[in-house]
Amino acid sequence: MDKSKLKARNGVPSLTYLAKVEMWDAKKLAMTKQTQNEKLAAKITSDPRWRSIVARDKESDGKFFYSVKSTGVYCRPSCGARLARPENVQFFPTTEGAEKAGFRECKRCKPAGLSLTEANRAKIEKVCRLIERCDETPSLEKLAEYAGMSVFHLHRTFKAVTGLTPSGYGAAQRTKRVREILGRSQSVTDAIYGAGFNSNSRFYESANKALGMTPSSFRDGGANTVIHFAIAECSLGSILVAKSARGVCAVLMGDDPLQLARDLQDQFPKADLLGDESGYEDLVAKVIGLIERPGVGLDLPLDIRGTAFQRRVWQALQQIPVGTTASYADIAKEIGMPKAVRAVAQACRANALAVAIPCHRVVRNDGTLSGYRWGV
Repeated sequence: MDKSKLKARNGVPSLTYLAKVEMWDAKKLAMTKQTQNEKLAAKITSDPRWRSIVARDKESDGKFFYSVKSTGVYCRPSCGARLARPENVQFFPTTEGAEKAGFRECKRCKPAGLSLTEANRAKIEKVCRLIERCDETPSLEKLAEYAGMSVFHLHRTFKAVTGLTPSGYGAAQRTKRVREILGRSQSVTDAIYGAGFNSNSRFYESANKALGMTPSSFRDGGANTVIHFAIAECSLGSILVAKSARGVCAVLMGDDPLQLARDLQDQFPKADLLGDESGYEDLVAKVIGLIERPGVGLDLPLDIRGTAFQRRVWQALQQIPVGTTASYADIAKEIGMPKAVRAVAQACRANALAVAIPCHRVVRNDGTLSGYRWGV
């Protein structure tokens, strides 16, 4: 008999017995620690913030920060460092909270300062203010020098942030000034130079495209503009379709045909409104066909008037596939302005082309119906 495997007399354990007990305790401790890590990992991976970290989502920067126990640093969600083990991750709402807990700033993503995205947006906002102050849009070279960026980087970043090129943004600002000045000016010539145009031809080329009529007509509330319209019935009730020389300028829906006609008159108070003329039955039939069978599409020239931002939203609405929906947040992301959710909702309400520009396909984030210009 091997006496080393037995307990010694007088109750004293052998060395082999003690070693086995120690190994068993260590194994039990390791299993307990593994179970704890698995629980911690499960808790972290079920948190939506973990998905932002995995995706390195730049839009989450500034909303929260995360620390890594194994490295002792804290980072932005978009940090490009190697992905940490979830059980080592802890979330913080502020950088101060992370530092108070004993973590130091990551040298790669520098979470205590502005992120690259935030810094670029600040630069582009600065450039936008400069363009708004200038009568003529400065050259790309001058704008790039002002922003401290290369010409290529400025052009690409400006379009990513605003959805427009610098020249397009400048043109939109001049268009805005055209509307404002014509509204209070008695002279079109004054409006030409007041809006920042240095020649009559450039002014009229821009004004006609933006206003849908001559500047004089716009100043006079749509005077000398002929708009044909027709009213018919469809499965959604009464529908009014109006067309200017440029294309369909209004599609209105409601229960009262007379109220639709009054709404059209309110939109174009001094225009010549001609109703129920021959030749417009096909136009109305096409719009009704779109309502009854939306998959067919609308093969009509649309007179889409609005601000540069509204036109971008309306264009995004037309890209929503038939039979599907999108949220206001989805549209805001689509046009490259994820924080402009409220402005997107306002642009949807400003849509005058019911069904043709399908703002009815935009719903709340939870999928429920929200306010609709022509009634839910």
